[in-house]
Amino acid sequence: MKLDIVYFAWVRERIGLPRETVETDARTVRELVAELTAREDRYAAAFVDMDVVKVAIDQELVDLDAPLADVREVAFFPPMTGG
Repeated sequence: MKLDIVYFAWVRERIGLPRETVETDARTVRELVAELTAREDRYAAAFVDMDVVKVAIDQELVDLDAPLADVREVAFFPPMTGG
């Protein structure tokens, strides 16, 4: 399946792209992260600590075990702080 992936803040800086479209066989967010991490060191650097990276599927926060069936967009971003 094809997925649009969006990267924000330091995740984007480490990967070097604001967004991309990928072809994947991943069934969950966790599997997608594993595929991306195996691609290149820059992805591994961005996803080194998934305890601090937040994930949204089609603009709804999800956990790493969320299924990717019928998903159009996955977004990765660090936690946000307010002020």
